[in-house]
Amino acid sequence: MATLQWDDLRHALAIGTAGSLAGAARALEVNHTTVLRRLDALEAQLGTRLFDRHRSGYQPTDAGLALLEQARHMATRADEIERQVLGRDRELTGALRVTTAFVLMDHLLPQPLADFSRAYPGIEVEVVENAFLVDLSSRHNDSAQSWSRREADVALRLSGHVAEHLVGHQLGMTQCRIYALRGAAGLPQQVTPVGVLTREAPWVAFERDASTRVYDRWFREHLVQSTVRVRVDIFNALAAMLRTGIGVGVLPTFMEDKHPELLPVSDPIPELAQPVWMLTHPDLRRTARVRAFMQFVGDALAKRLAPVA
Repeated sequence: MATLQWDDLRHALAIGTAGSLAGAARALEVNHTTVLRRLDALEAQLGTRLFDRHRSGYQPTDAGLALLEQARHMATRADEIERQVLGRDRELTGALRVTTAFVLMDHLLPQPLADFSRAYPGIEVEVVENAFLVDLSSRHNDSAQSWSRREADVALRLSGHVAEHLVGHQLGMTQCRIYALRGAAGLPQQVTPVGVLTREAPWVAFERDASTRVYDRWFREHLVQSTVRVRVDIFNALAAMLRTGIGVGVLPTFMEDKHPELLPVSDPIPELAQPVWMLTHPDLRRTARVRAFMQFVGDALAKRLAPVA
């Protein structure tokens, strides 16, 4: 029997993951006829049916289940090989993908990123604004996709919890305060106890069902009896609403520079203090461009986040 080709197995894995030819074609960014041709060729080579065709989709047979299990192992191994090879790259050239949260990209990252790009013109940085830390040990979103389509090399994360298998360092701490539009009638204009603000001021808060961030939990616990005028999903949207004077709301203090029209009306809230982390996968930390980025941009952000003496 001819040697099995990884690309054929990758197409079968895409079908098993998506449950259909169309879904597999979208994941692989090919025509669905290409997926069908690959599957037919693989089944002919193995002499067995791998999927039963139903109106509801493609269901793996027993043989198909066995093949999919092994294909997933191969995809994982392919990821490991890529990471280890990339980890030995010593050139300060090539692409570098960074994932971060919207608020960090908007307020902390632009200048350090611009300075890094000037210092290392051979490195092309691609920033993916993402509120959730991607799994840097998986180099793609789906094991059915081409393993050469890499996910993030570096993550800049605002969180008290990071995955144990990642490596990096904490750059500093962020603080949060409650803000109001400067000069707005009916809103506090000086530092006021948090308890008074939650009882008496109208609020802009995060969406009611959000629960993954420490800020979500704080809003849920402290605004039970508060008047909430508007709910949004991210800090940038919250700041936009605060600028209308509709209410007060919580923002990280590093947003102050871009919003001088907003006035802090509380002291920093200790339970909302969060660390900023810069992380990568252990196999990638030896890559020259990853190391250069983490040191250059990390140092700049650490300086920005350092407590004022």
